[in-house]
Amino acid sequence: MAEKPPFEIPPELRDFAEKNVEQARVAYGQFMDFLAQAMGAWAGSPGSAEMPGFRAVQEKAVAFAKENAERSFALASEIARAKDVQEVLTLQGRYAQTQMQTFGIQAQQLSWLMTDAMRDFQPKAKG
Repeated sequence: MAEKPPFEIPPELRDFAEKNVEQARVAYGQFMDFLAQAMGAWAGSPGSAEMPGFRAVQEKAVAFAKENAERSFALASEIARAKDVQEVLTLQGRYAQTQMQTFGIQAQQLSWLMTDAMRDFQPKAKG
C-alpha cells in the first residue's frame, strides 16, 4: 500500500501567518512598554520604597512574562514556516516539554523571592 504524502501547508498561508505573528509581536512589545512605564510610575510612588522585596517579585514576574512571550512568538514563527502538519506537531511537542520545565523553574524562583519579600515585610522584633 502506498504511503500518503504529508499534507503540505501552502507557502502563501505560511507567509500570511508569519506576518500576523510579527504584527502580534509588535503589539505585545508596545503593551509591555506601557506596562513598564506604569510599573515605573508605581515604583516612584510613596510607600513603594518600603516594599523592595515585592518590587523584586514584580520585576522577575514581568521578566518571565517577556521571556515566555518571546518563546511563544518564536514558536509561532516556526509554526508559520512549517511545511507540513508533522513538523507543526514536532515543534509543539518540543515547545510544551521545554516550557513545562521552564515554568517549574520560574515558579520556584518566584516562590523564593516571595518568601524573602514576606520575611522582609514582617515587623522587626524590638530587642
